[in-house]
Amino acid sequence: MEYGLKIFIFAPRFVAMTHLEEFRELISTPRRMAIVTHYKPDADALGSSLGLWAFLKKLGHAPVVITPSDYPAFLHWMPGHPEVIISDDKNEELISRKIQEAEVIFCLDFSALNRINHLGDLIRKASAKKVLIDHHLEPEHFADFEQWNIKSASTAGLVYELILDLGHRDAIDAAIADCLYAGLMTDTGGFRHNNTRQEEFIIAADLVARGANPTRVAKLIYDNNTLDRLRLTGYVLKDKLTVLPEFKTAYIVLSQDELRQFDSQSGDTEGFVNYGLSIEGIRLSVMIYERKDEIKLSFRSMGDFSVNDLARKHFNGGGHRNAAGGSSKTSLQETLNRFLSVLPEYQQQLLEDNNV
Repeated sequence: MEYGLKIFIFAPRFVAMTHLEEFRELISTPRRMAIVTHYKPDADALGSSLGLWAFLKKLGHAPVVITPSDYPAFLHWMPGHPEVIISDDKNEELISRKIQEAEVIFCLDFSALNRINHLGDLIRKASAKKVLIDHHLEPEHFADFEQWNIKSASTAGLVYELILDLGHRDAIDAAIADCLYAGLMTDTGGFRHNNTRQEEFIIAADLVARGANPTRVAKLIYDNNTLDRLRLTGYVLKDKLTVLPEFKTAYIVLSQDELRQFDSQSGDTEGFVNYGLSIEGIRLSVMIYERKDEIKLSFRSMGDFSVNDLARKHFNGGGHRNAAGGSSKTSLQETLNRFLSVLPEYQQQLLEDNNV
């Protein structure tokens, strides 16, 4: 068993952090640190943040995790959740102070500071050394150190690789392993998405060896629904899923009134966009939903069709080739009309894309 793990650990797979030795020196003495992730954190964003938080504490540092918004209740099981500082009216002064006092700021699972709303300006102005750990396309390159690899399926996997590069594999305990495994599992869609490389299985295997419990983590994330969420899912599939065979496209549109009807909580729409791709012949799936101050769009695709390009060009967004997000400041109906109006631009590409 030990021999097998050595093969896993030393198999060539890493893209090392830029200026790794300088970074190693930076964290060689205890420092005040802030870890910030993106708006509406998912399991990868929160899992990588809390996994890194627990690791840095073991090294003697004083880190805090800050999120620009709340996150789903099905992530509250993660060790360290009660310590997370969530941006809201009562925490703004505390967050501002923590960012100003930080000597090192880690930016996890986002590639540009505008992904964290008003926190982006605070971080840009902060005197701290900045560290980017991310796997999204086209990073802003605002950081002093980057652990960035678009081939990595998850930011959690990059945190794992950084810990190993620093020579601290033994610091990964069951709590850290669970957090990182959650991010890896969800960003690969349960190891089903085409971003799942050999490296993801190697990392997952070693996290399990360090104490991650795959059955428990999957149960807590995937099988932890409220009755309202299940009823919302039924409503979406029955009444809101629209299919456009001429574009090999499916889409879902949800208003705030509809979400309120099912007492929707943060994270209740997670994964809805994937249902469209489960339909035979569909290559593009989109979910458009209304928030208090803007319209959000989630894009998923199969094959070579790049939703990153579509989101960047038309909806102020981006992400990965087959998974991206966007936003709109117009109304829900106007956003839908905009999406439908640009579909003909991609029709030939969608119909010809058979690389699945």
